[in-house]
Amino acid sequence: MQAHKIVTRNEWLQARKALLAREKEMTRQRDRLNEERHALPWVEVDKTYAFETTAGRRTLAELFGDRSQLIVYHFMWRHDLDDGCIGCSFLADHIDGANLHLPHNDVSLVVVSRAPLAVLQAYRKRMGWRFEWVSSAGSDFNFDYHVSFTKDALATGKVTYNYATIDASIDELSGISTFFKDDNGDIFHTYSSYGRGNEEVLGAYMWLDLAPKGRNENQGMMDWVRHHDRYDAAGTPDKAGGWRPAAKADGSKPDCCP
Repeated sequence: MQAHKIVTRNEWLQARKALLAREKEMTRQRDRLNEERHALPWVEVDKTYAFETTAGRRTLAELFGDRSQLIVYHFMWRHDLDDGCIGCSFLADHIDGANLHLPHNDVSLVVVSRAPLAVLQAYRKRMGWRFEWVSSAGSDFNFDYHVSFTKDALATGKVTYNYATIDASIDELSGISTFFKDDNGDIFHTYSSYGRGNEEVLGAYMWLDLAPKGRNENQGMMDWVRHHDRYDAAGTPDKAGGWRPAAKADGSKPDCCP
């Protein structure tokens, strides 16, 4: 943590007002950016995607419910660990509070993962979440929205993610996609974001940005974050957001959870 100059209240107030002017400009910039986001052209969805849900098999159109807008969070499932990504779980911890309000403004929010529904529901129960979580296993949905990567793509060493070609490292990553359904039932893809583009929905980060030490991350982004039921558990996260439990004292295989 950097050393801070200690000043009088009047000197602090002068510095605070200067920063306030920059904060207000950033707010205005965010408003302008949101206007540009909402003015983006749309692409009609020409596939009929199907998902496994707790209410049975449902199409993308049915995930809207009786609303015209749909937000999909692409939750990264660690197939190699049979576990949810730490970063995605961190974001998912913020969904239920917001979801008390979104349906009242014509928005449905659904979490989608390419893993068996029973696995997802067991994990949701463990984490205490209430949002709707559906399985896209067996469909092209994750691949078409560039959050899952085929074996052939991974074999080339390069994949497309966040609108760029990057080095292949893992079969899934995370993102957010939004859709609109018109009165005729036609569906349009309106927006997708990936990586740090989804950071503003992380309320914990917004609170930390106000705290004296900020995010206080010393070894990289989210180096301190754990599944919320594992902060006191022995283990470490890997670079791709997977939890690696510590070996037991007797050298036996560690328990899976928590």
